[in-house]
Amino acid sequence: MSFVTAAATHLIRPEIQALHAYHVPPSTGCIKLDAMENPYLLPQTLRDEIAQMVAEAALNRYPDAGAHELKAHIRAVTPLPSGMDVLLGNGSDEIIQILALAVAKPGAVLLSVEPSFVMYKMIATFAGMRYVGVPLTQDFSLDLQATLDAIEREQPALVFLAYPNNPTGNLFDSDAVRRIIEASPGLVVVDEAYYAFARDSFIPQLAHYDNLLVMRTFSKLGMAGLRVGFLAGATAWLAQLEKLRLPYNVGVLPQLVATKLLQHHDVLLAQAATIKQERVRLMAALTAIPGVQAYPSEANFILFRVAKATRVFEALKQRGVLIKNLDGGHPALADCLRVTVGTSEEGAQFIAALQDSINQLA
Repeated sequence: MSFVTAAATHLIRPEIQALHAYHVPPSTGCIKLDAMENPYLLPQTLRDEIAQMVAEAALNRYPDAGAHELKAHIRAVTPLPSGMDVLLGNGSDEIIQILALAVAKPGAVLLSVEPSFVMYKMIATFAGMRYVGVPLTQDFSLDLQATLDAIEREQPALVFLAYPNNPTGNLFDSDAVRRIIEASPGLVVVDEAYYAFARDSFIPQLAHYDNLLVMRTFSKLGMAGLRVGFLAGATAWLAQLEKLRLPYNVGVLPQLVATKLLQHHDVLLAQAATIKQERVRLMAALTAIPGVQAYPSEANFILFRVAKATRVFEALKQRGVLIKNLDGGHPALADCLRVTVGTSEEGAQFIAALQDSINQLA
């Protein structure tokens, strides 16, 4: 054992050593349908305007530490109740980490449902919190009684509910979510990363629950490369959480470009509407393939189950199509794969490659 290996083993917390880093596979040469990205470019005129802004940006200066203009535009396109404000993050991952660090007293619990967004559990570990995952039902619905029992038993400081859920794509029953908020002794964060593709939101409920916060990211809407997310809630909560936000966490270019794009929010929403239309077509095509079970989605992806899923995943890669392999990641996701809703051309190529892959492995 080298000195460095021995020192790392001694110094780094054992629970960190036991983790696996978040893996992002290479996608060169592939139709990229693995990361829930918006597949559409911006209109050329808007790209030209952004290029001019970038050329004139003061990259030699630190960004506005409070990102005041960006926040103003977020508030302009988000129907926040009176008395609510926003905290900005480098994507929603940073916001999850800020929340966990803020409440990570000795013995504190972070609770979520499973399967759900893997970063809830990982960041709980980063912050030294104990993580509790409550299994969803067989059809990926909330098991309300089991969740309420876990809340009573564990008294979590922090609860995360993805709405719609990732990787399953479904929107939990809103009344069940309200019951969980009402039963929770700590903060409940409703994660609306896929809000642009869903029919419901808890933003209007912020005024009704003192312990509710709503988190969103613009990554799925078409700004994945900018890494801009925000947390909405009462200013009393956000004032405490701001103390953990690292200085200048949203850079000059993300602030400039995100502000510009929010001035053209209608363009992004129109792209989201097209993605929802493609989702309907992709769902119909998946369900028409014998042996494929596709799950209803209110996000920009579809989860589906197929025999020999890992081999199907590899066969798709050989055909130049990259999706997400969830087989083996969680017992409830056995033989499951997840595909992002792309353009109509990408969807057609994916379906053809999937059918060929299944036939090959039959």
